[in-house]
Amino acid sequence: MNTRILLVDDDPFILEMLKVSMAALGHAFDTAMDGEAAKEKLRQSEFTMVLTDLTMPRCDGMQLLKHVKEGYPGVEVIVITGHAERYGYTDVIRAGASDFLIKPFGMDELEAKVSRVIREQTLIRKLEHLSMCDMLTDLYNRRCFEMKLHEEVPRAHRQGYPVFLSLLDVDRFKEYNDQYGHPAGDRVLQDIGRILVQCTRENVDWCFRFGGDEFAIIIPYATADQAGLVAGRILERYNHDPRYASTSLSVGLAQFVRHPGQTWAEDIAELVARADKALYSGKAQGGNQVVVDSSPPGSGELPSGTDAEIPKK
Repeated sequence: MNTRILLVDDDPFILEMLKVSMAALGHAFDTAMDGEAAKEKLRQSEFTMVLTDLTMPRCDGMQLLKHVKEGYPGVEVIVITGHAERYGYTDVIRAGASDFLIKPFGMDELEAKVSRVIREQTLIRKLEHLSMCDMLTDLYNRRCFEMKLHEEVPRAHRQGYPVFLSLLDVDRFKEYNDQYGHPAGDRVLQDIGRILVQCTRENVDWCFRFGGDEFAIIIPYATADQAGLVAGRILERYNHDPRYASTSLSVGLAQFVRHPGQTWAEDIAELVARADKALYSGKAQGGNQVVVDSSPPGSGELPSGTDAEIPKK
């Protein structure tokens, strides 16, 4: 697990001490001088933990804690204060903090509390991975897909960046299974899982086994051209393997669009339906191609230089 900690304190001396401590412990970190600056850092970058002072101008530690718990539920918070008479341990724990430090504190105490939170985060993530992982391909499973789609789509709309959904299906997979047996079919699915991971961005795109021989990718922070190129690379990589020459991949690609008057659930269901319709349009045309849903403005064309059908190698 890669740990990245946001250090928040309006006292330059304390902030410098925290920086030195985190560097000595080998943790990546960034800093902010108050809660408002911390909110901006959280919006711009990914963090696993926040160490924050409690009494700060503009936005205090309790307000920042509330902001983190509401907007970034996976980020743990350790509260640091020299004013224990106002807020006690019980107050901050009830508000969602993982732990509490009272100034002055020693390096050993800081290290112990940070290490404990990291160990708990690591264990939680392992358990989450087991519950949301497809055991055959080691991709995320359908349960995780539903959860991540309902997290990523509202976040993308709120922060103003596009998000695409790509659905992939193996053409003639049943015939391949019948001819070579289910263990061979399982190897096809495992190789597709590896190809998806190789052709997408680590810690940005989300790859899933959607079910059976169908896969899904959530692609945020990308243009229509970039999302189409990802799909094209996947087809090209798959077609390059002669073992699977009797099969191919069909890909449907759709961009999320928010419709006034519809609920988030309705808009997300529509996104999945449009990607699925594009996928089966490609399969109906013989497969081995990327079909881009033409409903959203500007997403009806494939990227320049990417053919709708990529010939088998």
